[in-house]
Amino acid sequence: MSLRINDTIPNLDVETDEGKTSLHDFVGESWTILFSHPKDFTPVCTTEFGAVAQLKSEWDKRSTKVIGISVDSAEDHRNWKKDIEKVGGAKPEFPIIADDNLAVSKAFDMLPAEAYLPDGRTPAHSATVRSVFIIGPDKQLKLTMTYPMTVGRNFAEVLRALDALQTSAAHGVATPANWQVGEDVVIPAAVSDEDAKAKFGSFETLTPYLRKAKLPN
Repeated sequence: MSLRINDTIPNLDVETDEGKTSLHDFVGESWTILFSHPKDFTPVCTTEFGAVAQLKSEWDKRSTKVIGISVDSAEDHRNWKKDIEKVGGAKPEFPIIADDNLAVSKAFDMLPAEAYLPDGRTPAHSATVRSVFIIGPDKQLKLTMTYPMTVGRNFAEVLRALDALQTSAAHGVATPANWQVGEDVVIPAAVSDEDAKAKFGSFETLTPYLRKAKLPN
C-alpha cells in the first residue's frame, strides 16, 4: 500500500545507532525529516549526511528533528558516522535507523513487498531508498522527494520546503513558486475577499483565483 501525502506514517518500532524507539515516539510533537539512503559507506550519501550534520542549527531553529535510515546495521551506522564527520566537518548528532530487514523501506513504499537483500549486495539492490520525507507534528506525511543514485540532494530546497510547510500550517496560506521566507504568500481560494482583507489588511489580485499578500506581523 502506497504512503501518500496527509497519510499518517506507520508507527514502526525501529533500531537505530542510538537505541530503539518507535517512529511516533520519535516524532512526538515536532516536525521531523526522514532522510533515506540505500547503503552505508557510499560516496554521495556520505556527502549528504555531512550536509545534514552541518545544518544542525537550522533544524533546531525550526524545531525540527532529523532521523536517517539506511539498510545496514546499527554498528555499520556508528562506524559510518566517523566518515560522515570527517567529510562534513560536523558531528552527525542524529540517529540512523538500521533497516536491514527493510521494514521501514517497504512501509514507506521505497521498495516492493517482495524485495530482499542478497548476499554480496550492492547499493543498486536498494537504489530506490533515496528519499526525503517531511512529517508534521500530527504524524502525517507532508512532503516527499525522491532522487536517483547519482544526484545529491539540495538541502537549501529541503529547508525552503520545510519553511513553506510550516508557514502554511501556521497561517492557513499557500506559497507560490520559488517562495522564500518574507515574501508574499498566496491567499487560499476558499477565503473570501472580505475575510482576506480582515486578515491581511491589503492584498494584490492578479487573477480572480490568485491573490497575494504579506503575512501579518
